[in-house]
Amino acid sequence: MRGHEGGQSGIGTGVTFGLLAAWAAHDAEEVTLVPRWRSHVPGLRGRFPRVPDRIWRHLESVDEREFATAVAGMAVVVAAAAADGYRTGGRSAFYQGALNGFGLHGLVHLAQAAVVRGYTPGSATSPVVVIPFTLWARGRLRQAGVLRPARPRDVVQGLALAAAATVATHAMARSVGRNRTPPRA
Repeated sequence: MRGHEGGQSGIGTGVTFGLLAAWAAHDAEEVTLVPRWRSHVPGLRGRFPRVPDRIWRHLESVDEREFATAVAGMAVVVAAAAADGYRTGGRSAFYQGALNGFGLHGLVHLAQAAVVRGYTPGSATSPVVVIPFTLWARGRLRQAGVLRPARPRDVVQGLALAAAATVATHAMARSVGRNRTPPRA
């Protein structure tokens, strides 16, 4: 049966579906703290005047419901990648790209926190969940002989996959928000 290939490869479900679990822990931090963190935008705008106003306006315009909807959309993407990883015993380019993108986006969170010189949503779980899980899972894939070689192009593709999924899920969330009918009084 094709559904059991992931378990037969020697990598175990923790490596493939662990991506979804690690992502859920990380995004729980973001869903919880992004709404409160938006209050820092005016101060950041003053500290970083070279950042285009449209970016600040966008950050200020994303409400809790829209952000949660975008996270739900990303859950579908990550679950699909994890399932494909399981189905292929970790060999899936989609799964490995998502895993790499997840780890690299953890580094982006740490870079954001360094630039801001403080906490940014996602920076707490990046060093304790995102990056360690990614390194562990890549090690297990390497031991099983299924890890694709990491080339600079793969780094770019991993970040591009993470960025494209983020943009797409936020666009979907914004569209869903605009199409909601207002509650009746």
